[in-house]
Amino acid sequence: MTEQKTDPNDVQALLGAEAHRPWWRRTTVWLVAGAVVLLAVGVVVAQKRAASNAAPRFVTTPLARGTLSITVTATGTLQPTRSVAVGSELSGTVARVLVDVNDRVRKGQVLVELDTAKLRDSVNGSRANLQAAIAQRHQAEATLAEARANLARYEEVSRLSGGKVPSAAELDTARATALRAEADLAAAQASVAQVQTTLSTNETNLAKASIRSPIDGTVLARSVEPGNAVAASLQAVTLFTLAEDLTKMKLSVDVDEADVGQVSNGQKARFTVAAQPGRQYPARITRVAFGSTKTDNVVTYTTDLEVDNGDLSLRPGMTATATIAATERENVLLVPNSALRFKPNLTGAQAGGGNDGIMSKLMPRPPGMSGYRRSLGGPGKSADSGKGTIWVLQDGQPVALEVQKGLSDGRQTEVSGPGVAEGLAVITDQASAAP
Repeated sequence: MTEQKTDPNDVQALLGAEAHRPWWRRTTVWLVAGAVVLLAVGVVVAQKRAASNAAPRFVTTPLARGTLSITVTATGTLQPTRSVAVGSELSGTVARVLVDVNDRVRKGQVLVELDTAKLRDSVNGSRANLQAAIAQRHQAEATLAEARANLARYEEVSRLSGGKVPSAAELDTARATALRAEADLAAAQASVAQVQTTLSTNETNLAKASIRSPIDGTVLARSVEPGNAVAASLQAVTLFTLAEDLTKMKLSVDVDEADVGQVSNGQKARFTVAAQPGRQYPARITRVAFGSTKTDNVVTYTTDLEVDNGDLSLRPGMTATATIAATERENVLLVPNSALRFKPNLTGAQAGGGNDGIMSKLMPRPPGMSGYRRSLGGPGKSADSGKGTIWVLQDGQPVALEVQKGLSDGRQTEVSGPGVAEGLAVITDQASAAP
């Protein structure tokens, strides 16, 4: 039997040379170490991602400067600055109507003529009576002259005769006749004046039968036609309505009692009408009435605004909605009202934060202080109603900042105070943490 020789290299290979290598040169060790490192990195990344997802998300807006306007809204109707109702003082039948709606008229222009037949007869009768009264006055003047002459002769004869003739009775009669003649003349003169007054009245009525415009303006309404009977026994009948100048108009609005304290003369306003959609007209307040109007238990105060209507696009009677700029602040710091109402809300786990140590997690915290930093004075509203709190985001954490509140238009509020600066990230809302 042949004996085989064994190669030492084969024996070494069989026994495994790896068993004699250092541990740091072994492949298995490095594979295991790499797996451990990858697992540790994965755990850390997963923890950070979970902490990031659990952290609160805040919606912010930068604190910016702007203009804040407090407005008052009211509705009313457009009216001419001056309108005149033209009527008739006389009763009669309308003979002619010389103008119509929208016509331009001048002061003194004849608008309507009434039937003047009876009025002319009255004038002619008064003139005849005046002539008769004047004739009676002349007769009284002649009678007085005769009586005075007779009295003068009697007195002269009495002087020459030494009082013997005429008799005292005749002299007294002559004197009484002269006095009666003077009284008759005075009555005749009064009769002339009376008839002259009647004639003047009848002539005035005849003139008023031609109804004339009292102003330069435009005819807005006409309520008379030829042949109509006008009866003015109790009050003047309105025949026309005239507007003096439609290029200048007046807007009368009803301001609610809750807003009237913010409205005063000289304030600017803008208004719209349905006839001109999308167009805003400027206006200015000229009067705020002290007297109130109560309708359906709602108290309002009539406020007049002057309006420029140079293009005549506005018409009397249109309903307008006016927005009055009661107060305006320029270049002030503004925050949304939601920022003043905001209060951060985090769970205990979220409040701990990923960077806090174990001891900080175990230590008790005051209520509401978890994860938040507070400004001096503490959060919340002060006893002063003009103070409030906003929350700003600093280093990813909400910080309370006490502010002094100013005007508000319902959407934004003016704020000021220490630490309040333009550009601060003001928190307005808190979004839900990611799942």
